[in-house]
Amino acid sequence: MKLYKYIIIFLVLVACKDEKKEELLPFSQTKQLKLKYAEGFSVIEYQDYKVLTISKPWPKAEKQYQYLLASSEQLAKMTFPKDAYDGIITNTLERIVVTSTTNIPALELLGVEKSLVGFPGTDYISSDKTRQLVDNGTIRELGKNEGINTEVLIEINPDVVVGFGVDGVNKTFETIKKANIPVIYNGDWVESSALAKAEWIKFFGILFNKEKEADSIFNTIEKNYQDAKSLATNAISKPTILSGALTKDVWHLPNGNSPEAQFLKDANVNYLWSDTDGNGSLYLSFEAVLDKAKHADMWLSPSYYRSLKQMKDANPLYTNFDAFKSGEVYSFTNSVGATGGNLYYELGAARPDLILKDIIKIAHPELLVNYEPYFFKKFED
Repeated sequence: MKLYKYIIIFLVLVACKDEKKEELLPFSQTKQLKLKYAEGFSVIEYQDYKVLTISKPWPKAEKQYQYLLASSEQLAKMTFPKDAYDGIITNTLERIVVTSTTNIPALELLGVEKSLVGFPGTDYISSDKTRQLVDNGTIRELGKNEGINTEVLIEINPDVVVGFGVDGVNKTFETIKKANIPVIYNGDWVESSALAKAEWIKFFGILFNKEKEADSIFNTIEKNYQDAKSLATNAISKPTILSGALTKDVWHLPNGNSPEAQFLKDANVNYLWSDTDGNGSLYLSFEAVLDKAKHADMWLSPSYYRSLKQMKDANPLYTNFDAFKSGEVYSFTNSVGATGGNLYYELGAARPDLILKDIIKIAHPELLVNYEPYFFKKFED
């Protein structure tokens, strides 16, 4: 009986020793990527591999997605349960497919745009550098995002596909994964602040083993943004701002806690709905907007319109606003690439510093005398 008792004690001590070892090991061999603003992804770097977690690929997502990144040699040595990860990726990427134009600037900033081999809707790409790759056939057309041409995609055989899901899993991506091509869901668009979206360049830095470069690029963008924000505090006046336009009978404009409203706050202007709550859009009647913004000094981003005439022809009610009468209407809709893609939708998420400077130039031209707006242009008649 005593011998049995000693055996039990010995086994307990060994188990405790092993448990302690398992607790300490991760802390001694792991490093977590430092993120200042982004909340939708995280990366833990082990000695021989990395684990990328996408925690919020779309709003109200109930599942996290985990991806293992390691060298081909290391992967050959590793064993793990078949369903342990949502994708296994070699960390020497040479061929990538992305599905949103917002990803193009990250590739260019990191100097890896030549690794892009396919894209759905290449006409939407505005960047001259990447457009040249489309024009010379380096980047294949993959159809539409809602129905990617899986035959062409499987033919070009990328190392990874970076996609997105609006409210759930995309069936096309499930087909791609069955062809042993890993798919990563990118959730940069879900972030609630402009700098958080821009910080997703670190996501691509992880994929291409360019963490230091990505960190340096983001730090520069962040500094530019903060410097511009600080400059705006020197403004002499704060013009009142109207935004949005009617869609049928409903006026859509930014909520007070949205990234769009944050730009206006940081530009030191008086956005007339800055005191509202919520990250998305407000939905108001024409009468409610006219009552509050009839005498607004400026009108920014009036939906998809591209001129004052187009606005008036679409709805003569717009002419009731003082900003329309004085011609103080500005938008990014006229900043387009060679094939009609909108530059703001492509580059804006990666370069919030440029957006902020544009708004400061419009509202406080005396603060940025020699600056030429990058996205926003004043409407012509």
